[in-house]
Amino acid sequence: MSSQDDEQFPAAAAPEPAAASADEGMTWWYRWLCRIAGVIGGMSCACAGLWNCVTINPLNIAAGVWMMLNAFVLFLCEAPFCCQFIEFANAVSARADRLRAWQKAAFYCGMAVFPVMLSLTLTTLFGNAIAFATGVLYGLSALGKKGDAISYARIHQQQKQMDEEKLTGTLEGQA
Repeated sequence: MSSQDDEQFPAAAAPEPAAASADEGMTWWYRWLCRIAGVIGGMSCACAGLWNCVTINPLNIAAGVWMMLNAFVLFLCEAPFCCQFIEFANAVSARADRLRAWQKAAFYCGMAVFPVMLSLTLTTLFGNAIAFATGVLYGLSALGKKGDAISYARIHQQQKQMDEEKLTGTLEGQA
């Protein structure tokens, strides 16, 4: 790679610290689960989109083309090795990795809902289901980890003590 390429694509040359902060809440296996779901969602969108284009209804054709575009974007963001023939694939993937989980969730779910709104058929529903599920997985990771039972028990105990203190304080104030 030449120095001119490094100037054009600085994100692909060196990893940003923002990428590490975006993945802090995700474990390695959950990150791989999201990536695998994205690749499978891309394959289902591509196959269902191609099948949806074999019709004379213009809305079905538009939904099918949008689904194939969804598949391309999913492959580009989640598995850039599938798009080695495209020069900017690694740069797009690096930029997508810097996005926060809730941003990816909103993007993937929005991408998957649009063809269903264009043409509500079983092909569009089933074709976009896994792509939508990928967005849901990213959305769940944006919520963060579930707390442990010990910390919840402490919080509950503190609230109970505060409620008892307030109750005894109001009763003593009335007497």
